[in-house]
Amino acid sequence: MIVVTGATGLLGGAVVERLLARRPAEEIGVSVRDPTKAAALADRGVRVRRGDYDDAASLAHAFAGADQLLLVSAAATGETALRQHRTAIDAARRAGVRRVVYTSHMGANPASAFAPMVDHAATEALLADSGLAFTALRNGFYAASGRMLLGRAVETLDVAAPADGPVSWTAHDDLADAAAIVLTDEGRFEGATPPLTGSAAVDLAGLAAVAAELTGRPITRTVVTDAQYRERLGPAAELLLGMFAASRAGEFAAVDPTLGELLGRPPLTVRDVLAKD
Repeated sequence: MIVVTGATGLLGGAVVERLLARRPAEEIGVSVRDPTKAAALADRGVRVRRGDYDDAASLAHAFAGADQLLLVSAAATGETALRQHRTAIDAARRAGVRRVVYTSHMGANPASAFAPMVDHAATEALLADSGLAFTALRNGFYAASGRMLLGRAVETLDVAAPADGPVSWTAHDDLADAAAIVLTDEGRFEGATPPLTGSAAVDLAGLAAVAAELTGRPITRTVVTDAQYRERLGPAAELLLGMFAASRAGEFAAVDPTLGELLGRPPLTVRDVLAKD
């Protein structure tokens, strides 16, 4: 059995749909904090069990009988994320899971200025020390985050943010396809994968240009200081300031053919993703 955590989330839910196209429903289970939100999956024959990263006993029950586990990274950061991942990895080992596939990131780096990248690197280290077989999917930066950074640019006609660097924006749909392939076609990767990215790296000015093309509106890109950005966004700015700093350092600029090779087709572009809005 393949068990997917976070199956009511955007990525986890999409992976489950891809798995259902490849395997019978009785070979798929999900671990979710609120099983009522996965009732539709239960109706289709998927095993639905409660599993909470803060509740080891619930994870032991949710992972029971699993041969493989897709561990979708926690929404938290810092010590909270590591504690939750450690709890899940320990529960997987106790449940007899043979292999863990973890949704890591292309920028996983213990020295990154962007806090989630430090967490991903630390979680990969936990997996390496766990004794379990594992694959860390070094996913490209979600293109949905690029959409978020554009914010209300279509209305304001400007994207005001600190200096940034190119990012290999990658579609959730493509990463879900890749995860399902890795889970059902074993032997492709052990340990960390190459970066699973789109086919081009685009900075905020490039995103603004794509948005302008799609909307027919003259959207510009304005560089502001960190202090100005912090004043506008308040506490929420700190995490994003780390992301801009990491992008300036080139941490998300790599473009790699591996995702396209896995999919057997070109990955979706950031333009494709923005065009769906």
